[in-house]
Amino acid sequence: MRQEHKTFQAIEVGDGGDGRWAAYARVLWQEMEGLLTEEGRTPQGADRVRALFRAHMPELVPVLDRLAGQLDRPEAEVFLTHAALRPFSQSCAQIGQNGSLLRNYDLRPDQCEGTIVSSRLLRPVIGMQDMLWGLLDGMNDAGLAVSLTWGGRSVYGRGFAILIVVRYLLETCDTVDEAVGRLRSLPVAVPQNLTLVDPTKAVTVFVGPDMSPTLAPDACAANHQHLPVTDGQERALRTLERLRAIRAAGVDVAAMLKPPLYQSVDEQGSRTLYTAHYRPVEGRVTYYWPGASWQQSFGDFTPGSRTMTLSRAG
Repeated sequence: MRQEHKTFQAIEVGDGGDGRWAAYARVLWQEMEGLLTEEGRTPQGADRVRALFRAHMPELVPVLDRLAGQLDRPEAEVFLTHAALRPFSQSCAQIGQNGSLLRNYDLRPDQCEGTIVSSRLLRPVIGMQDMLWGLLDGMNDAGLAVSLTWGGRSVYGRGFAILIVVRYLLETCDTVDEAVGRLRSLPVAVPQNLTLVDPTKAVTVFVGPDMSPTLAPDACAANHQHLPVTDGQERALRTLERLRAIRAAGVDVAAMLKPPLYQSVDEQGSRTLYTAHYRPVEGRVTYYWPGASWQQSFGDFTPGSRTMTLSRAG
Protein backbone atom coordinates (compact mmCIF):
# COMPACT_ATOMS: atom_id res chain seq x y z
CA MET A 1 0.00 0.00 0.00
CA ARG A 2 1.25 3.49 -0.80
CA GLN A 3 0.09 6.84 0.51
CA GLU A 4 -1.36 9.56 -1.73
CA HIS A 5 -0.65 13.21 -0.96
CA LYS A 6 -1.89 16.66 -1.93
CA THR A 7 -0.52 20.08 -1.05
CA PHE A 8 -3.00 22.61 0.31
CA GLN A 9 -2.26 26.29 0.73
CA ALA A 10 -3.79 29.13 2.72
CA ILE A 11 -3.70 32.68 1.36
CA GLU A 12 -5.05 36.10 2.27
CA VAL A 13 -6.29 38.26 -0.60
CA GLY A 14 -7.93 41.23 1.15
CA ASP A 15 -10.39 43.03 -1.12
CA GLY A 16 -8.72 41.56 -4.20
CA GLY A 17 -7.21 44.88 -5.22
CA ASP A 18 -3.64 44.78 -3.93
CA GLY A 19 -2.18 42.18 -6.28
CA ARG A 20 -2.20 39.14 -3.99
CA TRP A 21 -5.24 37.58 -5.63
CA ALA A 22 -3.96 38.39 -9.11
CA ALA A 23 -0.59 36.75 -8.43
CA TYR A 24 -2.39 33.60 -7.35
CA ALA A 25 -4.83 33.64 -10.29
CA ARG A 26 -2.21 34.21 -13.00
CA VAL A 27 -0.46 30.98 -12.06
CA LEU A 28 -3.67 29.05 -12.70
CA TRP A 29 -5.04 31.02 -15.63
CA GLN A 30 -3.88 28.78 -18.49
CA GLU A 31 -5.59 25.80 -16.87
CA MET A 32 -8.70 27.79 -15.96
CA GLU A 33 -9.42 29.36 -19.35
CA GLY A 34 -9.78 25.89 -20.85
CA LEU A 35 -12.93 25.44 -18.74
CA LEU A 36 -14.86 28.13 -20.64
CA THR A 37 -17.71 26.91 -22.84
CA GLU A 38 -17.58 27.56 -26.57
CA GLU A 39 -20.54 29.90 -26.22
CA GLY A 40 -18.67 31.91 -23.60
CA ARG A 41 -15.90 32.53 -26.13
CA THR A 42 -18.25 34.23 -28.59
CA PRO A 43 -19.11 37.95 -28.38
CA GLN A 44 -22.81 37.14 -27.99
CA GLY A 45 -22.15 34.59 -25.26
CA ALA A 46 -19.83 36.95 -23.42
CA ASP A 47 -22.47 39.69 -23.50
CA ARG A 48 -25.10 37.26 -22.22
CA VAL A 49 -23.13 36.12 -19.17
CA ARG A 50 -22.04 39.66 -18.29
CA ALA A 51 -25.69 40.73 -18.36
CA LEU A 52 -26.71 37.69 -16.29
CA PHE A 53 -24.11 38.50 -13.63
CA ARG A 54 -25.07 42.15 -13.46
CA ALA A 55 -28.76 41.28 -13.18
CA HIS A 56 -28.46 38.63 -10.47
CA MET A 57 -25.33 39.54 -8.49
CA PRO A 58 -25.13 43.35 -8.68
CA GLU A 59 -23.38 43.64 -5.32
CA LEU A 60 -20.43 41.69 -6.72
CA VAL A 61 -20.09 43.67 -9.97
CA PRO A 62 -17.45 46.07 -8.55
CA VAL A 63 -15.49 43.05 -7.28
CA LEU A 64 -15.76 41.31 -10.67
CA ASP A 65 -14.47 44.46 -12.38
CA ARG A 66 -11.62 44.78 -9.90
CA LEU A 67 -10.50 41.18 -10.24
CA ALA A 68 -10.85 41.00 -14.03
CA GLY A 69 -8.94 44.26 -14.41
CA GLN A 70 -6.05 42.94 -12.35
CA LEU A 71 -5.94 39.59 -14.11
CA ASP A 72 -5.78 41.48 -17.44
CA ARG A 73 -6.58 38.55 -19.70
CA PRO A 74 -8.98 38.79 -22.69
CA GLU A 75 -11.52 36.30 -21.32
CA ALA A 76 -11.03 36.99 -17.60
CA GLU A 77 -14.29 38.85 -17.02
CA VAL A 78 -16.36 36.19 -18.78
CA PHE A 79 -14.64 33.39 -16.87
CA LEU A 80 -15.09 35.12 -13.52
CA THR A 81 -18.87 35.42 -13.98
CA HIS A 82 -18.95 31.59 -13.59
CA ALA A 83 -21.88 31.63 -16.01
CA ALA A 84 -20.00 30.10 -18.96
CA LEU A 85 -18.11 27.20 -17.39
CA ARG A 86 -18.15 23.56 -18.45
CA PRO A 87 -20.25 21.48 -16.00
CA PHE A 88 -18.47 19.42 -13.37
CA SER A 89 -19.61 17.00 -10.69
CA GLN A 90 -18.20 15.86 -7.38
CA SER A 91 -19.17 13.32 -4.72
CA CYS A 92 -19.52 14.80 -1.25
CA ALA A 93 -21.48 14.45 1.99
CA GLN A 94 -22.42 17.16 4.47
CA ILE A 95 -24.53 17.90 7.54
CA GLY A 96 -25.56 21.02 9.42
CA GLN A 97 -26.49 20.79 13.09
CA ASN A 98 -26.39 22.93 16.24
CA GLY A 99 -24.61 25.85 14.62
CA SER A 100 -21.94 23.75 12.90
CA LEU A 101 -21.37 22.51 9.38
CA LEU A 102 -19.39 19.35 8.65
CA ARG A 103 -18.54 18.12 5.16
CA ASN A 104 -16.34 15.78 3.12
CA TYR A 105 -15.23 16.90 -0.32
CA ASP A 106 -14.49 14.15 -2.84
CA LEU A 107 -12.87 14.64 -6.24
CA ARG A 108 -9.72 13.83 -8.19
CA PRO A 109 -6.78 15.60 -6.49
CA ASP A 110 -5.67 17.31 -9.71
CA GLN A 111 -9.13 18.85 -10.18
CA CYS A 112 -9.22 20.75 -6.87
CA GLU A 113 -7.22 23.92 -6.24
CA GLY A 114 -6.83 23.09 -2.57
CA THR A 115 -6.65 26.74 -1.50
CA ILE A 116 -8.06 28.06 1.77
CA VAL A 117 -8.74 31.76 1.27
CA SER A 118 -9.35 34.59 3.70
CA SER A 119 -10.88 37.56 1.88
CA ARG A 120 -12.67 40.86 2.42
CA LEU A 121 -14.19 41.35 -1.01
CA LEU A 122 -17.37 42.77 0.53
CA ARG A 123 -17.00 41.38 4.05
CA PRO A 124 -14.78 38.87 5.91
CA VAL A 125 -15.14 35.38 4.40
CA ILE A 126 -13.03 32.23 4.85
CA GLY A 127 -13.50 29.19 2.67
CA MET A 128 -12.06 26.56 0.35
CA GLN A 129 -11.68 28.35 -2.96
CA ASP A 130 -12.05 26.90 -6.45
CA MET A 131 -12.20 28.34 -10.00
CA LEU A 132 -10.23 31.41 -8.85
CA TRP A 133 -12.84 33.00 -6.56
CA GLY A 134 -15.70 30.56 -6.21
CA LEU A 135 -16.11 28.60 -2.98
CA LEU A 136 -16.72 24.91 -2.31
CA ASP A 137 -17.62 25.78 1.28
CA GLY A 138 -17.10 28.73 3.59
CA MET A 139 -18.32 31.02 6.35
CA ASN A 140 -18.71 34.75 6.91
CA ASP A 141 -18.41 37.14 9.84
CA ALA A 142 -22.19 37.08 10.47
CA GLY A 143 -22.08 33.41 11.49
CA LEU A 144 -23.41 31.94 8.23
CA ALA A 145 -21.75 28.84 6.71
CA VAL A 146 -22.54 27.16 3.36
CA SER A 147 -21.24 24.07 1.55
CA LEU A 148 -22.19 22.21 -1.63
CA THR A 149 -22.58 18.72 -3.03
CA TRP A 150 -23.46 17.62 -6.56
CA GLY A 151 -27.15 16.77 -6.97
CA GLY A 152 -26.44 13.54 -8.87
CA ARG A 153 -28.45 14.35 -12.01
CA SER A 154 -26.96 14.92 -15.48
CA VAL A 155 -28.92 18.05 -16.33
CA TYR A 156 -27.36 21.27 -17.61
CA GLY A 157 -28.90 24.68 -18.25
CA ARG A 158 -28.07 28.36 -18.47
CA GLY A 159 -27.07 29.77 -15.14
CA PHE A 160 -24.24 30.07 -12.65
CA ALA A 161 -21.76 27.47 -11.48
CA ILE A 162 -22.61 26.73 -7.86
CA LEU A 163 -19.18 27.93 -6.70
CA ILE A 164 -20.00 31.59 -7.35
CA VAL A 165 -23.43 31.11 -5.76
CA VAL A 166 -21.77 30.01 -2.50
CA ARG A 167 -19.46 33.05 -2.71
CA TYR A 168 -22.39 35.37 -3.40
CA LEU A 169 -24.49 34.07 -0.51
CA LEU A 170 -21.64 34.45 1.95
CA GLU A 171 -20.76 37.95 0.71
CA THR A 172 -24.33 39.27 0.88
CA CYS A 173 -26.34 37.31 3.47
CA ASP A 174 -26.35 37.19 7.27
CA THR A 175 -28.77 34.31 7.92
CA VAL A 176 -30.01 31.03 6.48
CA ASP A 177 -33.43 32.52 5.74
CA GLU A 178 -31.92 35.44 3.87
CA ALA A 179 -29.70 33.11 1.84
CA VAL A 180 -32.60 30.77 0.96
CA GLY A 181 -34.57 33.81 -0.19
CA ARG A 182 -31.70 34.89 -2.46
CA LEU A 183 -31.48 31.39 -3.95
CA ARG A 184 -35.02 31.69 -5.30
CA SER A 185 -33.89 34.25 -7.88
CA LEU A 186 -30.52 32.74 -8.88
CA PRO A 187 -30.32 30.53 -12.00
CA VAL A 188 -28.05 27.52 -11.38
CA ALA A 189 -26.51 25.56 -14.25
CA VAL A 190 -26.18 22.09 -12.68
CA PRO A 191 -28.21 20.25 -9.98
CA GLN A 192 -26.56 20.90 -6.63
CA ASN A 193 -27.35 20.61 -2.93
CA LEU A 194 -26.51 23.43 -0.54
CA THR A 195 -26.37 22.99 3.23
CA LEU A 196 -26.63 26.27 5.14
CA VAL A 197 -26.08 26.90 8.84
CA ASP A 198 -26.41 29.95 11.09
CA PRO A 199 -26.59 30.24 14.91
CA THR A 200 -30.24 29.15 15.05
CA LYS A 201 -31.01 27.20 11.88
CA ALA A 202 -29.67 24.53 9.51
CA VAL A 203 -31.21 23.47 6.19
CA THR A 204 -30.33 21.73 2.94
CA VAL A 205 -31.72 23.13 -0.30
CA PHE A 206 -31.89 21.28 -3.64
CA VAL A 207 -31.28 23.57 -6.63
CA GLY A 208 -30.94 23.01 -10.37
CA PRO A 209 -31.70 24.38 -13.83
CA ASP A 210 -34.97 22.44 -14.07
CA MET A 211 -36.43 23.07 -10.62
CA SER A 212 -37.19 25.74 -8.06
CA PRO A 213 -35.12 25.67 -4.86
CA THR A 214 -36.58 22.91 -2.71
CA LEU A 215 -35.98 22.27 0.98
CA ALA A 216 -34.67 18.78 1.78
CA PRO A 217 -36.20 16.74 4.62
CA ASP A 218 -33.29 17.63 6.90
CA ALA A 219 -29.95 19.45 6.87
CA CYS A 220 -28.01 16.58 5.31
CA ALA A 221 -26.94 15.88 1.74
CA ALA A 222 -25.01 13.41 -0.34
CA ASN A 223 -25.41 13.12 -4.13
CA HIS A 224 -29.12 12.85 -4.88
CA GLN A 225 -32.13 15.10 -4.59
CA HIS A 226 -35.90 14.55 -4.66
CA LEU A 227 -35.99 11.77 -7.27
CA PRO A 228 -35.56 8.05 -6.49
CA VAL A 229 -32.00 6.71 -6.72
CA THR A 230 -31.63 3.84 -9.17
CA ASP A 231 -29.57 0.74 -8.43
CA GLY A 232 -26.99 1.87 -10.98
CA GLN A 233 -26.67 5.30 -9.37
CA GLU A 234 -26.25 3.75 -5.95
CA ARG A 235 -23.53 1.38 -7.17
CA ALA A 236 -21.64 4.31 -8.71
CA LEU A 237 -22.18 6.94 -6.01
CA ARG A 238 -23.19 5.09 -2.82
CA THR A 239 -25.20 8.21 -2.12
CA LEU A 240 -27.97 6.56 -0.05
CA GLU A 241 -25.42 4.63 1.99
CA ARG A 242 -23.43 7.79 2.74
CA LEU A 243 -26.53 9.82 3.57
CA ARG A 244 -27.69 7.14 6.04
CA ALA A 245 -24.22 7.12 7.60
CA ILE A 246 -23.98 10.87 8.07
CA ARG A 247 -27.51 11.08 9.48
CA ALA A 248 -26.64 8.38 12.01
CA ALA A 249 -23.29 9.94 12.95
CA GLY A 250 -24.35 13.59 13.19
CA VAL A 251 -21.59 16.18 13.42
CA ASP A 252 -18.84 13.65 14.14
CA VAL A 253 -15.43 14.30 12.59
CA ALA A 254 -14.21 10.80 13.44
CA ALA A 255 -17.03 9.26 11.40
CA MET A 256 -16.18 11.47 8.43
CA LEU A 257 -12.64 10.10 8.40
CA LYS A 258 -13.81 6.47 8.12
CA PRO A 259 -15.73 4.51 5.44
CA PRO A 260 -18.32 4.81 4.08
CA LEU A 261 -18.09 8.61 4.43
CA TYR A 262 -14.34 8.76 3.86
CA GLN A 263 -13.80 7.42 0.35
CA SER A 264 -10.62 5.87 -0.99
CA VAL A 265 -9.71 6.18 -4.65
CA ASP A 266 -12.38 4.98 -7.11
CA GLU A 267 -12.21 4.03 -10.79
CA GLN A 268 -12.21 7.70 -11.85
CA GLY A 269 -9.46 8.62 -9.40
CA SER A 270 -11.78 10.52 -7.05
CA ARG A 271 -11.32 10.27 -3.30
CA THR A 272 -11.96 12.30 -0.16
CA LEU A 273 -9.67 15.32 -0.41
CA TYR A 274 -10.52 17.00 2.89
CA THR A 275 -13.01 17.17 5.75
CA ALA A 276 -14.11 20.64 6.87
CA HIS A 277 -15.78 21.47 10.19
CA TYR A 278 -17.13 25.03 10.29
CA ARG A 279 -18.15 26.67 13.54
CA PRO A 280 -19.25 30.02 12.12
CA VAL A 281 -20.49 31.54 15.37
CA GLU A 282 -16.93 31.17 16.67
CA GLY A 283 -15.48 32.26 13.33
CA ARG A 284 -13.44 29.04 13.14
CA VAL A 285 -12.97 26.21 10.67
CA THR A 286 -10.81 23.11 11.00
CA TYR A 287 -9.80 21.05 7.97
CA TYR A 288 -9.00 17.40 8.61
CA TRP A 289 -7.01 14.67 6.88
CA PRO A 290 -5.97 11.24 8.18
CA GLY A 291 -3.64 12.04 11.07
CA ALA A 292 -3.59 15.83 10.51
CA SER A 293 -5.67 18.99 10.88
CA TRP A 294 -5.38 22.69 10.08
CA GLN A 295 -7.41 25.31 11.93
CA GLN A 296 -8.13 28.79 10.59
CA SER A 297 -10.22 31.63 11.98
CA PHE A 298 -11.08 35.26 11.44
CA GLY A 299 -9.03 36.18 14.49
CA ASP A 300 -6.03 34.03 13.62
CA PHE A 301 -5.63 33.22 9.93
CA THR A 302 -2.28 31.67 9.09
CA PRO A 303 -1.07 31.68 5.47
CA GLY A 304 1.20 28.87 4.35
CA SER A 305 1.13 25.45 2.73
CA ARG A 306 0.96 21.88 3.99
CA THR A 307 1.20 18.54 2.20
CA MET A 308 -1.46 16.19 3.52
CA THR A 309 -1.97 12.44 3.32
CA LEU A 310 -5.06 11.35 1.45
CA SER A 311 -6.33 7.81 0.95
CA ARG A 312 -4.10 4.82 0.39
CA ALA A 313 -3.99 3.12 -2.98
CA GLY A 314 -2.72 -0.31 -3.91
